[in-house]
Amino acid sequence: MRPLLPFALALLLALPAAAQQAADPEAEFAVARPAFAAGAGPRLVIDGGHHNFHKVDGRYAPFAAVVRADGFQVAGSEGRLTAEGLAGVKVLVIANALHASNVGGDNWVLPNPSAFSREEIAAVKAWVEAGGGLLLIADHMPFAGAAQELAQAFGFSFSNGFVQREAKGPDLFTPESGLKADIVTAGRDASETVTSIRTFTGSAFTAPAGARPLIVLSRGYVSKEPRVAWAFDKDTTVIDAEGRLQAAVMPYGRGRVAVFGEAAMFSAQLSGPEKTPIGFNAPDAVDNRKLLLNVVRWLAGVLPAA
Repeated sequence: MRPLLPFALALLLALPAAAQQAADPEAEFAVARPAFAAGAGPRLVIDGGHHNFHKVDGRYAPFAAVVRADGFQVAGSEGRLTAEGLAGVKVLVIANALHASNVGGDNWVLPNPSAFSREEIAAVKAWVEAGGGLLLIADHMPFAGAAQELAQAFGFSFSNGFVQREAKGPDLFTPESGLKADIVTAGRDASETVTSIRTFTGSAFTAPAGARPLIVLSRGYVSKEPRVAWAFDKDTTVIDAEGRLQAAVMPYGRGRVAVFGEAAMFSAQLSGPEKTPIGFNAPDAVDNRKLLLNVVRWLAGVLPAA
């Protein structure tokens, strides 16, 4: 969600996250060749009922703007996830949900209970099995912990930490470094093929046998799992993340699931007093918008299942 920045900006990250990040209103939202006529596409709902750090009218407004430009009917939701509420929805986006006990940057400490009740998880699972498309995004701790039970219902398992690597520089994934070939990275034609993705810290996860990896972490990546967010010391648990994932897709029943371990890559944010671009507005995030569109189109059935 946040990049690994030089020391001066790293100090800034100790401030409450909500005060540092805002949607970039000047980002590029246009879609050259929309999948649907304006407003005539399927319903896409962005969850806002679970203390989400990213909502349709907040930090995921850029996400919403892009998929609206692709013709999707976009709305936010509040409250619990139920069968009735999901009726008629084709794509459900859940980005960085939280349990009430962890709301606010000062409360990003362990434990990180599930943001979703057992009843909600059962409703979402049944909806996907019946043909829904779920995009589940869970960033670094505490978001990964809050999404764990929902992810596990589909066979995925998050490491509730912060993905970092030994080498300096941005986290860029290409076909030579962790970005995998798939219908979701290929798109409808060569103009939509994804060849480079930039992520911003996030979490790592493992996937069940039926899932197809899109982003695989290479040697040198670790998941640092502190008790308090961003507070790393000699006692912090460190897990080797080589081979773990930051993105994967999987058909499930008659529906589809896409899981991502990083949220900012699909938004366009400005961070801190210097308004550093984070997301698909970053200069080196050249194909992030392409991947966003390919993912939601895949979930909606525009792209083949495999």
